This record gives sequence, C-alpha cells and structure tokens, in this order.
Amino acid sequence: MENFIVSARKYRPESFDTVVAQSSITTTLKNAIKNNQLAHAYLFCGPRGVGKTTCARIFAKTINCSNLSDDIEACNECDSCKAFNTNRSFNIHELDAASNNSVEDIRQLIDQVRIPPQVGKYSVYIIDEVHMLSSQAFNAFLKTLEEPPKHAIFILATTEKHKIIPTILSRCQIFDFNRINISDIATHLEYVAKSEGAVADKEALNIIAQKADGAMRDALSIFDQIVSFSGKEISYQDVITNLNVLDYDYYFRMVDHFQKNEVPETLMIFDEILNHGFDGHHFINGLSNHLRNLMVCKDTATVKLLEVGGEIKERYKVQATSCENDFLLKALEISNECDMQYKPSQNRRLLVELALIRMAQLTLKKK
Repeated sequence: MENFIVSARKYRPESFDTVVAQSSITTTLKNAIKNNQLAHAYLFCGPRGVGKTTCARIFAKTINCSNLSDDIEACNECDSCKAFNTNRSFNIHELDAASNNSVEDIRQLIDQVRIPPQVGKYSVYIIDEVHMLSSQAFNAFLKTLEEPPKHAIFILATTEKHKIIPTILSRCQIFDFNRINISDIATHLEYVAKSEGAVADKEALNIIAQKADGAMRDALSIFDQIVSFSGKEISYQDVITNLNVLDYDYYFRMVDHFQKNEVPETLMIFDEILNHGFDGHHFINGLSNHLRNLMVCKDTATVKLLEVGGEIKERYKVQATSCENDFLLKALEISNECDMQYKPSQNRRLLVELALIRMAQLTLKKK
C-alpha cells in the first residue's frame, strides 16, 4: 500500500512563484538575491500556515543554487538543489525554539555557525517560533546575530512578534506575512482538487477556505478530511455536514420571513437549527454575518467585500434587492446586541428568540 502524503506537504510550494498570496515578500527576496544584497538576519512574522517557513526554505535553496534562472528561481538540477530536494542538504539547519529554547541550545547553534558550508555559498539557520526562546537564550544569541560569519544567514520565524525583544528586532529585516484571503485559498484548493482527480463544488471549497481562517495549511488539512469523508466528489452538502457548518439556506429563509413579518415561521426555523445540535451563539453570529453580506451587496463599490462565490453570491445579490438599508442596519444592531448579551444571559434561547421577533417586526413598523 502506497504511503499517503498529506496535501499540506505534497503541495508545499517549491519556488517563489508558487507561494500563494505573498507576492510582495517573494518579490523583495528575489530582488535581494538578484542584486546580491542579502541581509545576515531576517524575521518572518505572521499567522500560522501562511508560508513563513516555506519561504525561508525556498530562500535557502535559491541562494545556494549555482544555476539560477532568469526570473531568480532555483534550477533543481545542480548538486545543491538536488541535495535540498532530497532532504540531505547540509546548508540548511532548522531549530524549533519551542522545544530548544535554553542557553545550551543556542550555544550549540553558535558553535555550529562557525563551520563553513561544504557545498554552496551560505549556511542558512531557520529558527521557528523564535519568540519561545528564554531571555537568557536571546542574550546569548545577540552577538552572533549581529556579527555572524559571512557564510551564515539567520531566518527567524514567529507568530508573535510582540514577544521578541527590541534588540533582536533591530538586527533583522522584518517581513510581515498576510493572512491569505478566502478567494486565494479557494483558487488554490481548486488546483489541488484537479491535481488529485477530485470534482469539487465552488461553494464547497469556499466553505473550506472560510473555515481555514486565512491559513493555507489549515485549508489543505480540512480538504484532506473532506476527501476522506466524501471521496473524489466533494459537494457543498458534504462539507457543511462534515465541518458542522450551518447551511446558508437557513439564513436566506430567515430573512425572507423577516420581510413578511412571519414570526412563527422564524421561531420554527431557529428550533430546527437547535435540534440539529447547533449552538444559539453560533447561529446569531452567522445571522449577523449574513445581514452584513446583504448590506455590502447593496452597493457595487462594496460587493467585492462579499467573501462567497458561485450560486451563493447570486442569491445574496437577489435577496439584497428586496431588503432596504434601514431594515438591514436595524437588524444588524439587534443581532449585534444579542451577540454581546449572549454569554451573561441566564435564558439564552429566549434572548435569541426575542431578537428574532424584533427583526421580524421591523418591516411591520414601517408599514
């Protein structure tokens, strides 16, 4: 039986051009290589799963390549690139500061830094979760970080830049990685699905992208989970069932009933949602997001803020035309008020039901 490789590893970018949604950073790094203006220390900051360690590895591979392409990408053919691709390169050294955060660990690293590379120009030291180093380890690291040997380059990666002492920050070039937006994640998932021979609904991929919360690694892990559940045909229904996500249809029906002042129908939909095991707070947050999406659909300038695609986007546009701005604004205020009062409330179901009744009577008051 062939060993399974998770998508986050199988589709990990191997060149600057394949890194998703971090073009400003990859362009800067490529220009630095092209102009031979390499710093001795870099700090890569940003949320989890956005490409910090991946970019560090690509950078280490590229600066040691002996036959760079015209667009500053590694050739994958020289000895250095082949060694890197088969995980036997001695030019790249990775340290996990979460588990190696003592002074002794840093002293071992400092001793290692003195040894020049046997192949290639540079030894690259990638320190993950660098904010986990102890204050004594940081102090032991300072001198080497400021004046390393010419062959040594440090790349520090962290999700919590504010925890790093200023003396370390002042010695590094700092790159802030962005959260990856939903459309970029969905597009990449579509590419992965095609590569795996899977057929996926755009709405399904969009839900996975939303659930990933800006992290490509999380999105690929969720994708693998869905494939295990539904096989090579990934439907919207499979995704919302597996991820326990409320169907958009509930919110569309709810707003339709609000428009018709149908209080009993509104309360019955909420009861159905609770009977399916969903939390009232989860529902009211989803309703707030739905109302917000209808609001941004009211103007062509803000419709690009709608982070859904396909048929769902068209449904939003249609429903938005039947909702007045005044209704949406007041309904948003009610749902936001319910959200803030939910946790301290003693009767949470009643709190949500009262909010729904108030929303269902907004158009009645206007009449």
